[in-house]
Amino acid sequence: MKGAKITAIGAYVPARRLTNSDLEQIVDTDNEWIVQRTGIRERRISREDEYTSDLCAAAVLDLMKRYGKSVQDVDMILVATSTPDFPFPSVASILQNRLGIQPTAGAMDMSAACAGFVYALHTAHAYVASGLHRKVLVLGADALSKITDYTDRSTCILFGDGAGAVLVESDEQMDGFAGFHLGSDGSGAHHVYRTGLSHRVNEIDLIDTGKLVQNGREVFRWAVRTVPQGVQQVLNHAGISLDQVDWFIPHSANLRMIEPICERLNYPFEQALYSLEYFGNTSAASIPLALDLGIREAKVVNGQQILLYGFGAGLTHAGQLVKLALAPEVSPPTPL
Repeated sequence: MKGAKITAIGAYVPARRLTNSDLEQIVDTDNEWIVQRTGIRERRISREDEYTSDLCAAAVLDLMKRYGKSVQDVDMILVATSTPDFPFPSVASILQNRLGIQPTAGAMDMSAACAGFVYALHTAHAYVASGLHRKVLVLGADALSKITDYTDRSTCILFGDGAGAVLVESDEQMDGFAGFHLGSDGSGAHHVYRTGLSHRVNEIDLIDTGKLVQNGREVFRWAVRTVPQGVQQVLNHAGISLDQVDWFIPHSANLRMIEPICERLNYPFEQALYSLEYFGNTSAASIPLALDLGIREAKVVNGQQILLYGFGAGLTHAGQLVKLALAPEVSPPTPL
């Protein structure tokens, strides 16, 4: 087994801000109600002609500029997204051409909703640790505004657009990946969905709006019960205790979900990092955005133990314990 480590990170969010005050003009809601129930103050919305591949490309350019890294020699591209530009071709294939990555690189999209980035990171580690690949570009990105129903106040207050990118490279001296845990409960697949070729799951007829549909109450119950159990499995696999974890980065679904998860874990809430306050729920992008914010704010530094945990539609979930070994920054990040 070879070692693997995260050596660089980049992020991008669209310029347009959709504030809670803006939403007051669209649906029956108000700023105080949204903040109290979600912790979200604003979210970023992509332009009409701006798609997930555009968000991804911008995040990779940020990574390259900040760390002086080239991606031309990447030998695998993994994009976690629920909102690809097309059913096919994949966002990963589009990025290979746009970023000038060698045509011998593998390229594929991964569908695990809000757990997607952690699934992709886990896959990248497996590829590198096995010796099959040497340098993998991993992205979590979604343009959820394009599938959000802005007449449904229970969902439109939540979602925003963004992308995060990391490089996972081989290393003979260290392995930056420790414990992990994966899981899914397909019996709850009807609680978060967007209809496609089929309009029926688990023998249940789905509401066909063409937009994202979510039963927030059921997802909340499932996540608060499931995530703490999964976190313990990650720790058991890594052979460490929770007090050795420097930062906990759960999926930024809703602050009112993160709080009880931390309470059940008996983990200090102030050591949980999230990206939802000014970016909203960005699905697969939420964890890399939160990690990037922690690095920009000099909270997260090399050598710390960071526990990532994604959860969402499927119902899928995935946890990964990582130790960063980022290359030195050669340029300051562009403000988000």
